[in-house]
Amino acid sequence: MGGGLVKALVSGDAGLRLDSVAEPEPRPDQALLEVRAIGVNRGELALMGQLPPGSRLGWDVAGTVLRAAADGSGPAAGTRVTALAERDGWAERTALSPSRMTPVPDGVDWPAAAALPVAGLTALYALEYAGPLLGRSVVITGAGGGVGRMLVQLAAAAGAQVIAQVGSPARAQGLRELGARTVETYEEGAAGAPVDVLVDSVGGQVLAGAFGRVRPGGTVVCYGNTVREELRLPMDWGHARPGLRISYLHLFDEVTRRDVARDLASLVRLVAEERLTPEVASIGSWHDPEPALDVLRQRQANGKVVLTL
Repeated sequence: MGGGLVKALVSGDAGLRLDSVAEPEPRPDQALLEVRAIGVNRGELALMGQLPPGSRLGWDVAGTVLRAAADGSGPAAGTRVTALAERDGWAERTALSPSRMTPVPDGVDWPAAAALPVAGLTALYALEYAGPLLGRSVVITGAGGGVGRMLVQLAAAAGAQVIAQVGSPARAQGLRELGARTVETYEEGAAGAPVDVLVDSVGGQVLAGAFGRVRPGGTVVCYGNTVREELRLPMDWGHARPGLRISYLHLFDEVTRRDVARDLASLVRLVAEERLTPEVASIGSWHDPEPALDVLRQRQANGKVVLTL
């Protein structure tokens, strides 16, 4: 292998396009994957408008190991895996370190496996920042999306009383079944009862409204800013609520200091045991990605958007 060409989804003048790129030549510490499904995240949609045409994209991938890492690390050839690529995963083949992948059992299909890495790891790490959750009340904004639905499930499993906030009633579909004790719109939530923890991905007025509910000694974890506004908090927040902890999570900073393979394995085990659902909202073909991407752009995806190869 090596020296030839493979197809990849790259940024174009108007969305994504399939193009030929050089077949990857793995380093000794990388495995070569045949990709079967890819997950799409809002972060990649944002990058599409910032990168030059022809740029590689893609973090969420699932596929089969074609060639194991030459140094002997990681899964053997033929192993089904889910993996966190280094922004070049949307291709027929990709080279990846075994430290960013984990095996997937046959009972987990390709779309579910591809939906897991970014959403699952973000939710897992955000809740680690939040601290022990047993018996605590937790507001989750953006609960209708891929990460939000993971957060609802993991927080409920940890014993939290989950309050899921969404932008519209349509985005609330299925959240109670996933473990949310209460489901409310942002307008309803701003006047709600005090809570122990806020996990926010929206920013702007949504963050400000939910922030006002956090008790003294509580915890705020921000992991996104979908409204693309400056992060603003009340001037007296430190005096009004002593002991309040605020953290900002950036997934790819976390990846540099985490055991990603181990954490992915934990998430895959929960999925295999039917204790966690990746919540795939839309499945499209990478030969015609735009319909699936439009669902994500228009915030109509109650969960993850996946493309199959």
